[in-house]
Amino acid sequence: MATPLETTARLTGPAPQEAIHHGPTWRDRVRSVIKHIVLIAASLIMIYPLLWMVASSLRPTEIIFRTPGLWLNDLYIQNYTEGWYALSYPFGQYIINSFIVVVGAIAGNLFACTLAAYAFARLKFRLRGLWFSIMLLTIMLPFHVVIVPQYIIFNKLGFVNTFVPLILPKFLATDAFFVFLMVQFIRGIPRELDEAARIDGCGHWKIFSRVMLPLMGPAIATTAIFTFIWTWSDFFSPLIYLTEPYAYTVPVALRSFLSATEGSNWGPMFAMSVVTLIPLFLVFLFGQRFLVRGIATTGGK
Repeated sequence: MATPLETTARLTGPAPQEAIHHGPTWRDRVRSVIKHIVLIAASLIMIYPLLWMVASSLRPTEIIFRTPGLWLNDLYIQNYTEGWYALSYPFGQYIINSFIVVVGAIAGNLFACTLAAYAFARLKFRLRGLWFSIMLLTIMLPFHVVIVPQYIIFNKLGFVNTFVPLILPKFLATDAFFVFLMVQFIRGIPRELDEAARIDGCGHWKIFSRVMLPLMGPAIATTAIFTFIWTWSDFFSPLIYLTEPYAYTVPVALRSFLSATEGSNWGPMFAMSVVTLIPLFLVFLFGQRFLVRGIATTGGK
């Protein structure tokens, strides 16, 4: 009498050859090894300039460009102390200035862009589609086109050489990219939540503050991280509006190490560049998961 296994095998027939798992072949292993070697080589090529800058910050200025490699015979840490006090003010002054501008820009974008995004995503008003299209068109408008009229306005208001021109536009929702990002996120939130809150007697402000904002965490985190990175690294706007050394931000202060007529302090400049990269590295390190979640939850809606 046949066993149940023999009966099953007789009814179903032999298993197809392709269904039998033999594990990875030697070709798969070779392909995987080659792929990893190529990825590692590409990563080293991309990270080499950063590593060279770190190594150059620990070398005397006169031998920086004589030694293209990364090997260090001696650690010349004097570049960090010289760079900190090389300019008109200690470099900490410029770091504080950058933090002031960054915090103001983040606060402005989070305040204005969330309100504008809620209006475009949930409110019904005349020509909403037209205004939303105009807002999207401003993303393609180069910043250099509007810098001249903006400078004239802020100059007549007496705001040149202050942080106001760098912070005030953020409170007017001028970063259309973040408005679009938040609109896409809000459109993915079920409208049933709005209706339930409206039944409980909530108006638009309570719906926005008590329903939308708690659910917009990933989009808000993405906006804050991108605003920090872009504002901290911005060179053109502070160069235009800030004319006195005490008001310089980090990128403009780093430019002060270079001179067309006198010798440039490459070693201290590289040392201070490494210092200014630390906040960006920490923000990206601790905010990476929020950044990925924010992009993933807004890109598919």
